[in-house]
Formats: sequence, C-alpha cells, structure tokens
Amino acid sequence: MPYAHPEYLVETQWVADHLNDPKVRIIESDEDPLLYRAGHIPGAVQVDWFTTLQNPLRRDFLSKAKFEQVVSDLGIANDTTVVFYGDKSNWFACYALWVFQYYGHQNVRVMNGGRLKWEQENRPLTKDVPSYPHTQYKAKEPDASIRAFRDDVFNQISAHRPLVDVRSPKEFSGELLAMPNYPQEGATRGGHIPGAANIPWAQAVKEADSTFKSADELKALYEGKGLKANQDIIAYCRIGERSSHTWFVLKYLLGYPNVRNYDGSWTEWGNLVNAPIEK
Repeated sequence: MPYAHPEYLVETQWVADHLNDPKVRIIESDEDPLLYRAGHIPGAVQVDWFTTLQNPLRRDFLSKAKFEQVVSDLGIANDTTVVFYGDKSNWFACYALWVFQYYGHQNVRVMNGGRLKWEQENRPLTKDVPSYPHTQYKAKEPDASIRAFRDDVFNQISAHRPLVDVRSPKEFSGELLAMPNYPQEGATRGGHIPGAANIPWAQAVKEADSTFKSADELKALYEGKGLKANQDIIAYCRIGERSSHTWFVLKYLLGYPNVRNYDGSWTEWGNLVNAPIEK
C-alpha cells in the first residue's frame, strides 16, 4: 500500500538535488532554534515556531498580514515549493507546514527523516545565513477545515466523534502534566479529553532514522485504535506541535480527508473551567 499523497513527502536525496533550485525554498523549523545556527542545509532559511509564527500578544498565530510579510521576507512566492524539515522527527516542521497551509500555501513538502537523517547521511551543513529577493506574497483566508478550537472539541465530545491524544501514556493518564524534563506549560489539571484514544505521535516514525513508517504500518496503527478514513477526527497534544505531526500522517500519508489539529491542546483544555477531563 503506497502513501495516499506521496507528493507531500520528499527524501533527502531530492532535497540535495534541489539545493540550487530557485523555485524551491527549504525551511528549517526546530524545537531548539539554536540548531539552525550550529549548522543547517545550505540555502535553508529558519522559521522559529514561537518567535516567527506566533502572535506576540495573545495565544494565536501571527495575523494574515504578518504572515504575508514574513513569507515575503523569506523570498517565497505563491508558486514556490516549500520544503520543511527539523529536529524531533519533524515535529515543528509539520507544525510550520500546517500554519502555511492554514493560510493557503498548498505547494508544501516534508523532508522525510528531518535533521537526523540528513546528518546520518553526512550531507553538507553550513552556518551561512542566506538572503533572497523580497516577494509580494499574498495569503488566503484561514482554512478552518484543518484547525479546531475548544468549542469544536465540546461538539466533538457531544457527537461522540473521535479525538486522538498523541501525547505520552503518562500525560494521557494524568500522571504527568508534560513530558519528562519539559516545562509544565501552565496546565493546572492532568488527564485527557473524554473519549480520546491515546496514539503517541512517535509510533508513526522509525526510531533509527526518524522516517515515517510504511503506509501499511500506519494504517494498522490508527485503524487498530478505531480511527477510520470516513470520520471527522480532531488531534491534540499539549501545544499543537506533536498533533500537527499526527495530522500530517493522517491527512497526507493515509489520506484521511477530515482531520483537524486542536492547537489549544492540553495547555488550554487543562485550564478550562468546567471542561470535562478523564484519567
């Protein structure tokens, strides 16, 4: 069984072959923003999930106008092929791709294996920061079909539609409020959203090189937990980064058409007054 939409995934060799392609822009997006300074794929620009993509005043994305400015400054045009990669098996690469799609940029890819695979293959890294000619990028209106808000989650619970919690089992059970060695992120309660299935995001990738598992393996993983392609599914984690990875897997590798990412995730739900929680 092949991936449903293999065009959204490229291998390291494809990236190596397109390093000087003016119609391709490579973006590194990491959990640890210092990794870019330590060395990155030649020609790659940096998009930091927090300082670049977030609104500085409220918990939300940057505005449409600000997104247009950021993307224009990176030399990306509306027809540019944008390839994302990063650390943590492409957590924040998938998050950045998701935000780009939220504002209508469809010509996007993820580099399979991310930083880890590129480094394992001893491919070149540089500390040179590139600059590209400014463009006049025009974003579309936000795509509500790929993002869920808290009211959508309440509706999901009431309608008994599937939720997938991609956090670790101890976060899901409420034993931990965040992953070990991570800040607590402000959630005052532990547990999970009622009815959610726990399918940790990392089960979708190979530990050895961070590449995605085969379509057959992924199908067995998610269908084994009761998720089906004809369902309306909402994925969540703690701040939306791990769940964007699962969103990418379900939407593009397995072809589930109706998948949304709840980026409010546990840092919102674990603080909501009168919101139901299970342990």
